[in-house]
Amino acid sequence: MSRQPATGAREIARRIPSSLGQIPSALGRIPSALRQIPSFLKRVPRAAWICALIACLNAICWSLITPPFQVPDEPAHFAYVQQLAETHSLPTSGSSEYSEEEEVAVADLHQAEVRWHPENHAVATEAQQRRLAHDLSRSLARSGPGGAGVAASQPPLYYALQTIPYALGSGGTLLDRLELMRLLSALMAGLTALFAYLFVREALPGVAWAWTVGGLGVALMPLLGFMSGALNPDAMLYAVSAAIFYLLARAFRHGLTPRLAIAIGLASAVGSLTKLNFLGLLPGVIVGLIVLARRAARTSRATAYRSLALALAVGAAPVSLYIFINLLSNHAGLGVVSSAIHLTNSRGSLPGEISYIWQFYLPRLPGMANDFPGISSTRQIWFDRSVGFYGWLDTSFPVWVNNLALIPATLLAILGIRALVTLRDTLRSRLIELAVYAVMGVGVMLLIGADSYLKFPGQAGTYGEPRYLLPMLPLVGAALALSARGAGRRWGPAAGALIVVLLLAHNIFSQLQVISRFYG
Repeated sequence: MSRQPATGAREIARRIPSSLGQIPSALGRIPSALRQIPSFLKRVPRAAWICALIACLNAICWSLITPPFQVPDEPAHFAYVQQLAETHSLPTSGSSEYSEEEEVAVADLHQAEVRWHPENHAVATEAQQRRLAHDLSRSLARSGPGGAGVAASQPPLYYALQTIPYALGSGGTLLDRLELMRLLSALMAGLTALFAYLFVREALPGVAWAWTVGGLGVALMPLLGFMSGALNPDAMLYAVSAAIFYLLARAFRHGLTPRLAIAIGLASAVGSLTKLNFLGLLPGVIVGLIVLARRAARTSRATAYRSLALALAVGAAPVSLYIFINLLSNHAGLGVVSSAIHLTNSRGSLPGEISYIWQFYLPRLPGMANDFPGISSTRQIWFDRSVGFYGWLDTSFPVWVNNLALIPATLLAILGIRALVTLRDTLRSRLIELAVYAVMGVGVMLLIGADSYLKFPGQAGTYGEPRYLLPMLPLVGAALALSARGAGRRWGPAAGALIVVLLLAHNIFSQLQVISRFYG
């Protein structure tokens, strides 16, 4: 009797160990895979590069109009980079005691007085500017006691990259170095828009002009420009997350080849070393790899399982190393993720945490305790703050603007639903792929909600910031492209152009709002 084809996760798990022995030889393919990058870049459409350029320029504009250290946690992120650049060692504590140079700069910038106080503006008078310039020109100590505030628990890759512009600006003042570091983040915004365009092209291959709508929609998103125009690892997190979405979409279109498996593994490794929030995407990535391996096994089981094992091994290596280093230094294995798990176990209240996370995003169900009395988290936390939430989370639009924004948001939703109905036959054939993207999105949301639960019941809604959802930007780009296609073949391009103009206007008015808040 012939052996029946092996299917299911159990068979995959059984075959992975036998594939592990082939990983060393497969790892030898990584250099050759990296050498393929130039040829890949040549195949990138010109429209994708334009989207990347616009995203980069947009982030640069945001970096120039946002005052130094008036972005969430930017002083802590600067302290991390400075500690790494000056002492070649990681931060030793989560204290907010920084170097003398940074402490003086923060004081002269009146950062504490401006932060969370919209009635106070940034340094404006000539006397304040002279004092700032004089103090920054002094030979102040650039190494401190080793504290990096809330950034201390984060992986080091983003900060290690930022030591390059820090070193290039070492002959200038602290503000010179900070701006150069912000420019590197702006380049990462370009990568985010580039991969978002490529994801939309793979996910919605039917209509070419819709790819540009999705790519430009992401490039012009004010919140992306705001966060990528600052010194914050979120900028790199968005870029690597967009790359993961693109690579998975390409694998669903063309199959899980060893080269794609290596790329997915490397991207996962980079994401894990960028920010802990990336761990929210990993369950979906793993599910996607298993699904792709099962499909590839129909053609060649050996190649499929070897590719799966390779991707998992490459992607898991940095996480294992990170856990090992944390355990050696007597820290929680997965940082704040471990803290969230420990808190849930110590309270013995998993149902309470599930109820809280549900209400964190969606309306309360009957029988649930009211964890957000008097507010609608869906509307007031996630929608209103998506319209505008800048500065040190103290700058937003008036209420009437948020109400007005409901109109185009509703129209876009209707057009998107119409497109889904039109494409329902195609959607049915791709339900598993869509489920993978859904698992990735839900994973990010669960991680954010679990972290927010750490502050509950003393505070409700902590980490209720739309910036934490931006790793799912490629899905936003696809949604915008679908909305444009929902207008029909005749009016679709016009609707797409209108969507891009609307986002451009939103971006410009958001920048004007920030200028008014800090310099008005």
